[in-house]
Amino acid sequence: MQKKTKLLEKIVKKDYNNELEKILEKKKFDENVKSTLLSILYKIEAAYKDIETVKKDIDNKEEYIINIINIIKNKCNSIKIIKMSDKQNEIPKNKTYIINKEEKEIIAYPIERKILYAIAKIGKKDEIVKDKYFIINETLSDLINIGNNIEIVETLRDFNGYSWSSLPQEIESIDHNLIYQNLRMMVGNKLLKKWINNNEFVIDYFDLFKEELEDRYGKENKNKIVDNIIELAILLDMKNDKNKNEIITEEKDKVEEELYKMKDKKQFLEDITQQKIETEEKIRKIDTIINNKELLKKEYIRRNEKLNLANKIFSIKILSKLMIKERNLYIQQLEELNKIMNPIEFIEYKKELERRYKYLEIIEFNNFEQIDKLKNELQKNFLETLKINIEKADTKQKIEKLIYDFRYYLLLQYNEKLMIKEVKNLQKDIKIITEKIIKKATELKVIEKISNDEKTNYEILKNIFSIRIIKLEDAYLKIIKEKDKYFVQIFDENIFEEKVEIEKPKDLEIKPEKKISIWC
Repeated sequence: MQKKTKLLEKIVKKDYNNELEKILEKKKFDENVKSTLLSILYKIEAAYKDIETVKKDIDNKEEYIINIINIIKNKCNSIKIIKMSDKQNEIPKNKTYIINKEEKEIIAYPIERKILYAIAKIGKKDEIVKDKYFIINETLSDLINIGNNIEIVETLRDFNGYSWSSLPQEIESIDHNLIYQNLRMMVGNKLLKKWINNNEFVIDYFDLFKEELEDRYGKENKNKIVDNIIELAILLDMKNDKNKNEIITEEKDKVEEELYKMKDKKQFLEDITQQKIETEEKIRKIDTIINNKELLKKEYIRRNEKLNLANKIFSIKILSKLMIKERNLYIQQLEELNKIMNPIEFIEYKKELERRYKYLEIIEFNNFEQIDKLKNELQKNFLETLKINIEKADTKQKIEKLIYDFRYYLLLQYNEKLMIKEVKNLQKDIKIITEKIIKKATELKVIEKISNDEKTNYEILKNIFSIRIIKLEDAYLKIIKEKDKYFVQIFDENIFEEKVEIEKPKDLEIKPEKKISIWC
């Protein structure tokens, strides 16, 4: 049976390579690009079984690889790999790649994980949240898309087919990665992937996301989590993009001013009438330009003079598309202005502005220390959801998944210096959850009970959540006595974790120096 499985894996592997090779034959990529893409695929295939073991709830290998191949096939007309020393270097400083979604182009340095990140990014829709959510539609879309891009690169970055390791400096954004993994473990990979891959806004996945949170963890926890990630999404966008910083700050001032004006309803409605006139004029102006080649060419030159290289409009055709998009936005604005003039809609609009302002108030703390505060609150909220999941876990399979989830979570980077397991003000919650999982896992006979003394059992078994042995079912444990000191060591065939000193154990179920399997 084992030989048959290995043979099937080889056949599947060959099929993936053949499929990519056929696609690359039709692409005008140079040989270096083609061999780099095949190398990325080979490394992913070698390592994917390990990430599936470590994370459990992710795409299976076939889904993952087909997604990458389809992006290369449908979204990449050109991939260029250049050296930093190249005289015609087109990549701005502090960047390792640039993408042009309109022209389906990628330019990157010869760093495989960055090339894969650019492929993941070019395959995404910029907005996956409905326009009705105002500034949230951009900031929350960015939060989820960036988090997913980082997850796509993780296989190549942290797994090599033999071991699992992580270097903080190689993670594109530690904050985005942590928040995305929080969301994945809270609502599941399936919902997030459907949300990311949603091509139409027929289904409101943000609503589905909120409903899923409420169903699983209750209304109070849902409200805390939703408010938290919206505020984080806004602040992270402002931190990472100076243009967004200005846009969001202007939006806050605008909403604040709008609410102030609404106190004088008569004057407010007069202003709305004037806005309607101005918006209609903007629509007329766009219609005039896009229907006149000379005016369109002048507009193309005018706009490009104000833009840096990374943001240049590449052709008049693209400008025309942008202006049509702008026109559609103005039409939407006109419809909104007409609605506001309706008395019932006026009241609803005021409520909506108040809701918007609630989230925009967060930018008053624009020193970004607020990001760390909110991120820490999100971890506490996440740990609350883990407690609920542990209480609900009533089968071996469910508790096994929670053991892996919790281990993976604790080994995530919190910031450049600390992993989650090392964050001081999370220690109390981490200890409670560790105790709960160990207790339930030993009761359900998922892991071996080492001692009849609960404290000793906890002190020994808590170490399984700090090890990077890929398959915990293959891990062994040994209690070692050296003079008057006691140590616990966990290992498998390939990895020997460092010995960890423990207090003198009580009521041991195993003999010191005897190797035992941790998994029942």
